[in-house]
Amino acid sequence: MCPHCRAFITNNERVCPYCGHEVGRRQVSRGDSTGLIAGLIPAAHFTTTLILLINIVMFAASALQSNSIMDMDGQVLWTLGGKLGYSIWHYHEYWRLVTAGFLHQGLLHIAFNAWALYVVGSQVEEVFGTPRYLVIYFASTVCGFFLSAYMSLAPSVGASAAIMGLIGAMIALTHALGTPIGRQVRNQYLFWLILNMAWGFTPSSHIDNYAHIGGFAAGFGIAWFGGTPMRSTASREIFWRVAAGVCVFVTAVCFLLMFWMYHSPEQLRQLGR
Repeated sequence: MCPHCRAFITNNERVCPYCGHEVGRRQVSRGDSTGLIAGLIPAAHFTTTLILLINIVMFAASALQSNSIMDMDGQVLWTLGGKLGYSIWHYHEYWRLVTAGFLHQGLLHIAFNAWALYVVGSQVEEVFGTPRYLVIYFASTVCGFFLSAYMSLAPSVGASAAIMGLIGAMIALTHALGTPIGRQVRNQYLFWLILNMAWGFTPSSHIDNYAHIGGFAAGFGIAWFGGTPMRSTASREIFWRVAAGVCVFVTAVCFLLMFWMYHSPEQLRQLGR
């Protein structure tokens, strides 16, 4: 993206074709492009790939306890931190607002979300930078499941609240650009948004649209007011790095609380008697 007019351009452009501003090499291309962990994780998408790995690990743990990969046991998802309104409001297990975003109901659920997360997350990570990306992802997850828990006591899991926040961030950015390419990209993400919302309102979908709405609102708001690193200041970037660190710390604490409250499969069977 051109740092002067903020138009989307190709990686090979050295002069912006829209405003004539000289463009330097991308930050991620200045270092080693072979990636991290012996080249297994692309350096440009490291955070997105790491979040995907956490989701996969939690899916494997759910499948192992449920003895199935197609349809997870509800008690297992609750034990591993799924959103349940009664547990959140009556037992003050607010950590579920975070951990629920890393669990999935079955193989098709995580397959679709993993694909969407990689596609959208990689773009948000590259455009907004890792600190803003982490804040958007965290806030979208929490706000999505907060609205879901407030509006419905039913159980809910999935990374889609965060994904909708990432979509909201891209819509906010591309709308603010005001360029033809920006409007084109915005319309593509608006199509994704409308498709997901329409699908969620079908009677047989069992999709948590409240989580989608809350996640989208959080992502859109943060991107609209937070902007990108292109025209930022050093002090603002320090703020975003500190905010991202707080989000990572809170996420780790939420997982620790989940493990502290953990019930083994045998304990679950005893609780169900």
